[in-house]
Amino acid sequence: MSERSSKIPLLEVRGLKQYFEIDRTHTVKAVDDVSFTVEKGTTFGLVGESGSGKSTIGRSVIRLYNPTAGEIYLGGREISGKLTAEKKHYLTTKMQMIFQDPMASLNPRKKVIDIVAEGLDANHLYKDKKEREEKVYAILERVGLNHEQANRYPHMFSGGQRQRIGIARAMIMEPEIIIADECISALDVSIQAQVVNIMKELQEERGLTYVFIAHDLAMVKYISDYIGVIHLGHFVEMGRKEEIFDHPVHPYTKSLLSAIPEPNPLTEPGRKSVTYDKNAEGVDYTKGKKNYLTETHMVLATEEELAQWNA
Repeated sequence: MSERSSKIPLLEVRGLKQYFEIDRTHTVKAVDDVSFTVEKGTTFGLVGESGSGKSTIGRSVIRLYNPTAGEIYLGGREISGKLTAEKKHYLTTKMQMIFQDPMASLNPRKKVIDIVAEGLDANHLYKDKKEREEKVYAILERVGLNHEQANRYPHMFSGGQRQRIGIARAMIMEPEIIIADECISALDVSIQAQVVNIMKELQEERGLTYVFIAHDLAMVKYISDYIGVIHLGHFVEMGRKEEIFDHPVHPYTKSLLSAIPEPNPLTEPGRKSVTYDKNAEGVDYTKGKKNYLTETHMVLATEEELAQWNA
């Protein structure tokens, strides 16, 4: 959502940069000076095509990557900088991640009960084996699995069931915020809806906050309150979902929206996709500034570009 919100956000990211050095002469600027805030109990959707930097933002925020520059605050406490033992404990108990590939993110040699209980084990969050079991069984049932399945291995489950295990592993820590990194992209469409509905129900029950990373704009619209559109490491547009869908300004946002299929077979053949070529249009993100059209609706553009896109 807007960086200018008057409320104290649960998550605040300021000037995040994530560069990867390929060799002495080549550095990839995967994320280049992005800032955003996420209020407690809301969902911030991060949208962009493959290679845009959206997953890198999620991994940098949860400290799977060490950010090149910038500040990250969770619940008012800084979690960027040197990752001390105290900071790591705070981070792992308050923030969890659901990964894209439900098979690759689950240890094939471990039973489900031990996979789900990993966080409990690492942080010693139970008195005895019985309490550990009860906690695992309770969260498995909440995501639609039964306790008998706790003693099976990941390969014995379908893709949708594996992702439920991934959700259970994140939820058992009772975090305040979850980063969902393309967590439905590997699933069938019908299963995607089931998984997203479970996430929405858990959000309502527990007051959870999500950073929902995806390239499927239709699903992002369904689950998100605010949306950030990212391209080549820069936020090009950000705002409430109504602002992004009903009043898009940046041509990249318009191109993403034009690619959403029409559910109506009568109108779908008439849908026209808009292409966006940054270089052909002469857009330089480093020259643009953040223009606020409303308190929450931001567009990255020069004055000339904004006038042209609004015309």
